[in-house]
Amino acid sequence: MGRPRPVLTLCASVSLLGGLTFGYELAVISGALLPLQLDFGLSCLEQELLVGSLLLGALLASLIGGFLIDCYGRKQAILGSNLVLLAGSLGLGLAGSLAWLVLGRSVVGFAISLSSMACCIYVSELVGPRQRGVLVSLYEAGITVGILLSYALNYALAGAPWGWRHMFGWATAPAVLQSLSLLFLPADADETAAHKDLIPLQGGEAPKLGLGRPRYSFLDLFRTRDNMRGRTTVGLGLVLFQQLTGQPNVLSYASTIFLSVGFHGGSSAVLASVGLGAVKVAATLIAMGLVDRAGRRALLLAGCALMALSVSGIGLVSFAVPMDSGPSCLAVPNATGQTSLPGDSHLLQGSSLPPMPRTSEDQREPILFTTKKTKPHPRSGAAPPQPALSSALPGPPLPAPGHALLRWTALLCLMVFVSAFSFGFGPVTWLVLSEIYPVEIRGRAFAFCNSFNWAANLLISLSFLDLIGTIGLSWTFLLYGLTAVLGLGFIYVFVPETKGQSLAEIDQQFQKRRFALSFGHRQNSTGIQYSPIEVSAAS
Repeated sequence: MGRPRPVLTLCASVSLLGGLTFGYELAVISGALLPLQLDFGLSCLEQELLVGSLLLGALLASLIGGFLIDCYGRKQAILGSNLVLLAGSLGLGLAGSLAWLVLGRSVVGFAISLSSMACCIYVSELVGPRQRGVLVSLYEAGITVGILLSYALNYALAGAPWGWRHMFGWATAPAVLQSLSLLFLPADADETAAHKDLIPLQGGEAPKLGLGRPRYSFLDLFRTRDNMRGRTTVGLGLVLFQQLTGQPNVLSYASTIFLSVGFHGGSSAVLASVGLGAVKVAATLIAMGLVDRAGRRALLLAGCALMALSVSGIGLVSFAVPMDSGPSCLAVPNATGQTSLPGDSHLLQGSSLPPMPRTSEDQREPILFTTKKTKPHPRSGAAPPQPALSSALPGPPLPAPGHALLRWTALLCLMVFVSAFSFGFGPVTWLVLSEIYPVEIRGRAFAFCNSFNWAANLLISLSFLDLIGTIGLSWTFLLYGLTAVLGLGFIYVFVPETKGQSLAEIDQQFQKRRFALSFGHRQNSTGIQYSPIEVSAAS
């Protein structure tokens, strides 16, 4: 037995709708940017400011959101973030100046970052061990669906009068539905224990309803007490390695690979975009089905190994086949200074973050296309560059017969890389973070690791061009492959298996420093007991 089916359904809707809102808000700017530029006459610097404002709000939420989550509770944090998102979306829909647009995007960034942390923690605490992996991973699936949904709506509303206002406004729909679902759910696991006839015992005993629980300060994250330092090592290691493997920048290179294998023109680009997006969704769904069977550790090891092989493959192929270094803002500036419409080649990656156009006074030899540097988002692992195709330039030359096979090999490696991230680091990192910390400090610890995730993502994306200029494109990808190998070793040594365990059992495992280091280790989930609780009529 486990949670009543209506409760599981509501938890699933909270997780899915939260991820859908997150993914939609990240990607919607890609379609809104061109009409905004036309309506407000935005320069490239102003467009960067508008797109980057979401990142600033999200960073702020990662710094203070943990204290809000632990102080006011997970459910209240989600409901509050949805109210903030509604206010930000209303401001964006009614905005009449750049300042209001930047403020609105900052508010929305704060809301979705706070909600993402609170959702994962809330769902992981509310459901039993056998459903936790699937329901928390459903958030990541919602992100990928939200990205594709935003692209579809962007394309449909591209020619509508004031279409960008409608694009921003539609983000409120899943947030409202999520809030309605939350109204029928308890505030936390303690409230569930007090009002349900059947509860899963945590580690063999009923929850103590807040009595006798230890108290933790933020500094305890770095101390040996209850092995908190070891937990922080695991959390920081996972979020840092998922960024240091270069996954945002590898996806930025997707447009080069698509063009190299013959995806020319708008319709082909859209098809490639949808295909890559479908790969991400399919891989996430596979992870949802395996996370409670194969386990978190197994998915992380398999995903990281495939990432190492595939990104190294791209690097080796680029040695043999000359390819333009894709996401360079230093190549040829966009002649029009405008971004593409939804459905154009900036959708190639099926990714989450909108384009961040830049200009350059550097005039170099003409190339076939240029892309602009972006700030990819850490959760979704995506960073669409913004190709600017020039009609004055000749079409791409036909590849040599020997090169054609290698280019298709590079495309296959890209697909493998996207899949590996989407069933490994993508969903599992946040699931593990929601499990390994004690409930009293879980919000602050999650937010602390999330702030490093954002910072590492920003560092990797900003250093990409300098790294290419210093060691070359091929060696850059091979360096990412080496980093993935190091990440594989980190996971093998430090990350325990947590599948089939209650949160109390996971806590005890860390306190005793007993790590399940065997790849095929199977946890005994039969120890999860259930006990009826008599509830008086007065309650």
